[in-house]
Amino acid sequence: MPYRRRKMDGFTLIELLVVIAIIAILVALLLPAVQQAREAARRTQCKNNLKQIGIAMHNYHEVNNGLPVAQYSCCWGTWVVGIMPYIEQTALYDRYEKNRKYGIPSDTARYNHSVNLPVVRTRIKALSCPSDIDNAPFSGITNHSYAVNFGNTGYGQQSTLNGVTFGDAPFRISGNNTPARNKRFRDVTDGTSSTMMVAEVLQGQGRDLRGFLWWGDATQFTTYLPPNSSAPDRIYSSYYCNNQPEQNLPCAVSTSANPTMFASRSNHVGGIQTVLVDGSTRFVSENIDLDLWRGLSTARGNEVIGEF
Repeated sequence: MPYRRRKMDGFTLIELLVVIAIIAILVALLLPAVQQAREAARRTQCKNNLKQIGIAMHNYHEVNNGLPVAQYSCCWGTWVVGIMPYIEQTALYDRYEKNRKYGIPSDTARYNHSVNLPVVRTRIKALSCPSDIDNAPFSGITNHSYAVNFGNTGYGQQSTLNGVTFGDAPFRISGNNTPARNKRFRDVTDGTSSTMMVAEVLQGQGRDLRGFLWWGDATQFTTYLPPNSSAPDRIYSSYYCNNQPEQNLPCAVSTSANPTMFASRSNHVGGIQTVLVDGSTRFVSENIDLDLWRGLSTARGNEVIGEF
């Protein structure tokens, strides 16, 4: 009788190993695609946040005939409070201590005053990029992911900084209890379609105050440094400076030659997102020419802005 090989039920060991190897390869191919899809969704949400902020700024301008003041001295409130009614945060706006005459933050209660704590401890989704890492450095007070444009030198808007001439900016510091109006769109003579209004910043981690939008210094970014710069941001005290270059958060103490300044940074691959004064959103490459980048931040620099 001829020999017949007995039919096996199921897989042999070799066949099983081959199947496992194929599955492992497919998973290895799939995971990067899933991660890329998730980051694309986060980037889209971040862009939508900036679009919402841009609309809020325009609505504020329509009502108050000017953009909101970036900050009222160091600690009495920032542009975030001003736009709250226009990003569906009226309840928070109503709780923040304000000057009765002007309807702006009052000099009787700092941002960390007990009356304001329920507001500043609230994370506002429209101000938080999902690609960023959320942080609350002190007393549960939140950091966020966007800052207003202070121009092309430092936080102090120095007239010149190491050979760079200040070209004005859409936002500035104001004294306490001044009218709610700041710069008008007509003041942006370089053109609203070629001047940045708000851009991404990364939230500092630990007790680092970058992204601490309730406090003066952190309300802004400047373009003295390029986007996602490997050069450090500058903070006036090492206590608030958590140097994390591996997380795209280099930091050093400010000096006279390198005063307080924060670059625009993001966790998106290749660059940062911004909303221009005209309300349009753009992705800007981290490899942009530095002079062009600085020109995008000036309101009256008279630069010729090409494609970016």
